[in-house]
Amino acid sequence: MSTTFTVDSATSRATPTPLPMKRVTVPAVRARKGGEPLVMLTAYTVRTAQLLDPHCDMLLVGDSLGQVIYGLPSTLPVSLEMMAAHGAAVVRGSHHALVVIDMPFGSYERSPEQAFDSAARLLKETGAAAVKLEGGVAMAPTVAFLSARGIPVMGHVGLTPQAVNQLGGHRVQGRGDAAAARVTADARSIAEAGAFALVIEGVVEPLARTLTGEVACPTIGIGASAACDGQVLVAEDMLGLFERTPRFVRRYGRMAEEIGEAAAAYAADVRSRAFPGEAEIYPAGD
Repeated sequence: MSTTFTVDSATSRATPTPLPMKRVTVPAVRARKGGEPLVMLTAYTVRTAQLLDPHCDMLLVGDSLGQVIYGLPSTLPVSLEMMAAHGAAVVRGSHHALVVIDMPFGSYERSPEQAFDSAARLLKETGAAAVKLEGGVAMAPTVAFLSARGIPVMGHVGLTPQAVNQLGGHRVQGRGDAAAARVTADARSIAEAGAFALVIEGVVEPLARTLTGEVACPTIGIGASAACDGQVLVAEDMLGLFERTPRFVRRYGRMAEEIGEAAAAYAADVRSRAFPGEAEIYPAGD
């Protein structure tokens, strides 16, 4: 059953914090397996988190911020410092959704101990509830290590952007028996290692559907299947902030056009001296 959350009418830039809400928990996410689909979007800033929070079960502070916020060519240059700063902002701007933070490339692959140090830092510095890491069979021991030490882990299999060089680009995964077997082994191993949820990205629909039925934890699809236990998109893609988006994105807004139109109208008013007007200036008297 969906729940509607109200926000204090005094919410503004000066008083941006909404009324306290009880956050979604990791056990609550686990319990949604096979139930009402989980809603997840990315968020990188306080204000975006405030706007998305009432509508989402989870907010992902994705390493996609490297491209979306910083204009980097991929997620690979993203640092722990960047993830911690944006993660803390999203936690401050949200009161309902469970906040998950991506572990950036190079911060967890060397050993389970390295992964623990990185994950512990992210959770302590941000107040987030969980981390997400990419990888399959090879990362299962790390997922088990973290889970056994109190760090909730969301897995990520299929198209894993941090392995884009190894994959040869952003290619759909799971086509053909051998490829399907690899993705299946990855998904099963991460779920069995203790992940509380599993992102399945860029995987052919029949395989994503099958995996959702096989693994015990909820699956979160992105370019996968409507049969997944939830869905995630980059919020800026969903809102129409970029002209070019992947095939799996559905635009629910036209932010790029609206921002351009607003900027053009502002520029015209400034150049014609129509702005500021009487309503926007301070007269000498009372």
